[in-house]
Amino acid sequence: MASAFSVVRGAANTGSYSAAAGASNGPDSSHFTLTALSRWSILNKQLPPVDKIRVLHIYDFDNTLFKTPTPNPSLWLGQTIGSLANPDIFANGGWWHDNRILAATGEGVEKEEPRAWKGWWNEKIVELVRLSMKQPDALTVLLTGRSEQNFSQLIKRIVDSKGLEFDMIGLKPKVSPTNQRFQSTMHFKQLFINAMLETYVNAEDLRIYEDRPKHTKGFREFLAEYNRRQAIAPTRGPVAAEVIQVAELSTNLDPVVEVAEIQHMINHHNSLVANDPTKSALRIKKTVFFTSYMIKPEDSQKLMKLAQVPQGKRGHDLIYHGNNILICPRPCPPKIQEKVGGMGNKMLWEATGIACYQDRIWAVRMRPIPPEAKYHTENPVPLVVMALRRGARPIDAAKIEKWEGIPPHESFTIETTVGEKVVLRIESDDPKEDEYESQFPYKHSKRKHVSDDDWTPGNRQFPRQSTRGYHTRRAGRGHPTRGGNRGAGRGGRGRGGRAGYHNYRSLDDVEVDNQQGSHSQMDYDDAYPSLGQKPGRNRGGGNQGKYRGGGQNQGGQPPNAQDLQNYY
Repeated sequence: MASAFSVVRGAANTGSYSAAAGASNGPDSSHFTLTALSRWSILNKQLPPVDKIRVLHIYDFDNTLFKTPTPNPSLWLGQTIGSLANPDIFANGGWWHDNRILAATGEGVEKEEPRAWKGWWNEKIVELVRLSMKQPDALTVLLTGRSEQNFSQLIKRIVDSKGLEFDMIGLKPKVSPTNQRFQSTMHFKQLFINAMLETYVNAEDLRIYEDRPKHTKGFREFLAEYNRRQAIAPTRGPVAAEVIQVAELSTNLDPVVEVAEIQHMINHHNSLVANDPTKSALRIKKTVFFTSYMIKPEDSQKLMKLAQVPQGKRGHDLIYHGNNILICPRPCPPKIQEKVGGMGNKMLWEATGIACYQDRIWAVRMRPIPPEAKYHTENPVPLVVMALRRGARPIDAAKIEKWEGIPPHESFTIETTVGEKVVLRIESDDPKEDEYESQFPYKHSKRKHVSDDDWTPGNRQFPRQSTRGYHTRRAGRGHPTRGGNRGAGRGGRGRGGRAGYHNYRSLDDVEVDNQQGSHSQMDYDDAYPSLGQKPGRNRGGGNQGKYRGGGQNQGGQPPNAQDLQNYY
């Protein structure tokens, strides 16, 4: 973070201070004029006279004044969210440097401009701006680190549509009016504020409205240093400064629009790096966490009532599920996809029993309609895990042996759709990678599925070491297999044996943390929420999605999540 001293020293190095001006004399006032200050603004308007201004009001744009869309954590893998914010990943700068992302806010510029982007403003800050506009001795400034070249016209249109009038609108140019390059967005803003303070020397009060704690801290340190230096080598006297932390009000684009705009951004990047061997082309890939018969929300509520799940506090006592019948973890192999009828295939199910296992797992047993219908489930008996006590594992629902039958008048039928729990990620485009391989974000986590048709006792593929974490449980008496029944009529137990030799890790597997002694659990729904839901919080002190063989953070925010707005 550049200090006030570095700002002054940087300005001196670029000629903003006269060569003869020493520490005691301060800067050459001839370099701080209204004309010089106006070069920092994209507005073509005359600034108020110096002797008329007593207070300075500075407003940040993104998520302070305007509800700026940020990458949707329900759409993207955590690592990709960091990449979208990093200008070094994309040749065209990424999320905060591509004006099409901001232009896509709401229903797009053409529809939003006539209605002044209704619903996309922090109305409390808008009210403060209007009060500043009415105050005759106030200089009202909009200051953002957005690129002057890419965003000047768009931000002016957004502000004008709301009827907001600023004396200055400062966006980050490539270099300052004195030809100085910026080390960061904060460095740019410090230089801007320094020029404003040295020009409006009669201003006694300064207020800055900012949403990011990192920038709030930076402004406070800068202004404290500025006032300290004024006591040593005064140029205009100290200023009563206040930096107001504004609650962030970020939002998301429509998911379809967001993916489309990111694809445009990737296409542009790929065209720019096509002839550069040092740069990689990028591609959107999907990460599949599991494939299931997905249940509609209204049917999930009916099942929840049927299962007699106690009402606990979500995320504290009970973890609620009830929205799928698991087909298989991770991407579904082609032969299993064919068996279940392909993605989007509809199927009817009837609830036939309920159970509570050790007061920790609540489940509903299901039966296909008609009973002879062809299906595939991960568990020996088709079931819906409705709720888990904290620390319980969905995999343990397969241990349920005693089911309470449902009276005919209470039973009902639901319709499911074959689908995947998916998030997207952006990676280098690998022409050698087929579509199935592209669904695995980390090479070491890829698994080869041994299909039922290919299984023989000779291809069990037992792991060499137990630390690799494969399921090797032998089917047989006293050892229920995972996925032992592959569509055998009414959901009774299958022939056994085959499912016991799949070489893959389940999302249900947990790892005991050697240091904490706690479990890191992969939770189907909380770790990777559906669109419109907030990502779940880490459970048990571990990283969600942490596998015994890897320890990669698979979703939500990365462990050391970057400030998404660091780079604009």
